[in-house]
Amino acid sequence: MKFTRSAIFAAVALTNVNVHAFVVQQQQTQRAFVGSSSSLSSTAENTKKQERLRFMKNEQFHRRGFKEVRSGVENTMDAEYKSDIVDTMKANEYVLQRDGVKVHLAKDFGFCWGVERSIALAYEAVEHFPDRKIHITNELIHNPEVNDKLSNMKVQFIEKEEDGGKRFETVDEGDVVILPAFGASFEEMDRFDKMNVDVVDTTCPWVSKVWNTVDTHQKNGLTSIIHGKYGHEETIATVSFCEDYICVKDMKEAEMVVDYILNGGDKEEFLKYFEKAVSKGFDPDTMLDKVGLANQTTMYKKETRAIGQLFQKTMMKKFGPVEVGTHYMEFDTICDATQERQDAVDELVADKEKLGLDFILVIGGWDSSNTAHLLEIPHKAGVRSFHINRAECIGADNTITHRTVDGEIVTEPFVLDLDKEIVMGVTSGASTPDAAVQESLGNIFMLKKVHDAAKEE
Repeated sequence: MKFTRSAIFAAVALTNVNVHAFVVQQQQTQRAFVGSSSSLSSTAENTKKQERLRFMKNEQFHRRGFKEVRSGVENTMDAEYKSDIVDTMKANEYVLQRDGVKVHLAKDFGFCWGVERSIALAYEAVEHFPDRKIHITNELIHNPEVNDKLSNMKVQFIEKEEDGGKRFETVDEGDVVILPAFGASFEEMDRFDKMNVDVVDTTCPWVSKVWNTVDTHQKNGLTSIIHGKYGHEETIATVSFCEDYICVKDMKEAEMVVDYILNGGDKEEFLKYFEKAVSKGFDPDTMLDKVGLANQTTMYKKETRAIGQLFQKTMMKKFGPVEVGTHYMEFDTICDATQERQDAVDELVADKEKLGLDFILVIGGWDSSNTAHLLEIPHKAGVRSFHINRAECIGADNTITHRTVDGEIVTEPFVLDLDKEIVMGVTSGASTPDAAVQESLGNIFMLKKVHDAAKEE
């Protein structure tokens, strides 16, 4: 799998991005804000962003891969992750008819260039350091097949502890440490910078863009409001670059914060609810007057935009339209790939009646946030849909084991009428290889084929 020219340019652009606000006027973003007592001083000490840039200058910090093994890695990835069936559908207006099954493929799906880049960098690290012990701080991406392959390549996944910590004592001097696509926390990067280890950074540039955004918040005395799941690896990394922050996972929690901004409330009850989602020493009475919004890159884009509008209107209501620019700042940190895949599922849902879809199949890791949000779209529209993480979820007995929008893993009857042609939509998350789509479709083709053969006997 070779990176396209546009993907390479995009990576470079994002790595060096100067984040621009799209709600606040440019001159307002240049304004000096009065910061909270915990704001970082750009003259007294390095900001976390400056420290991160310093880490990256270490000669043992690798971000560009290893050219001498690149060709072989590209061939390996093509063999392991590409799909002839998917290529056929793409060449045939995203439609395939086979063995009594008609498949409509979403027009944007599967691996994004950030994920491809991350896998390629990890594979190159294994080839480049053949005699070294290699660790990874988390799953590389949220896809079981990819992580299993890394494990088979003897990459050691650093064990998590019950309290959320990690067993870093397994990393010795002279080892190699891979940072996953979600990124690593500031504290982890600082730890490895002080050790004699080689670090291979596969962090998606879109995640780095979010880190630049929260750095801008801190410099301007703003509390960062992160639309994301506080326990997600990406959000854990992002908040480690913040000083003052609060995470909201959905509109309901955003409305709770807005209500406190406008009306106050029971501070103790507020802090108890958000105890795992706020910075140390967070005070809602003093830290919510000036806020900036950023998001976990894989969140549902329409909800992020709605939350942004809610906070903008709230600050306008509390401080007036003239002053809103000094109390609220919003940056576009929604990943392009996330948007495109969500838009493509929206299109499938809108065309459900015209296409005659029986259901929509969503393929990707069960712990993949971006894949879970793809499922929400047909679910909210009342379209029968299933989120599976492996082809084996489709049983030969016409059952399907899938993850619901509530996170429950259930098994239920799959195809309701095997006597007629199956008409289905399919999509996959940004961390799902095309090969996983092919394997899943193969099981459906076989299910229908066996049923039709039995009926003819």
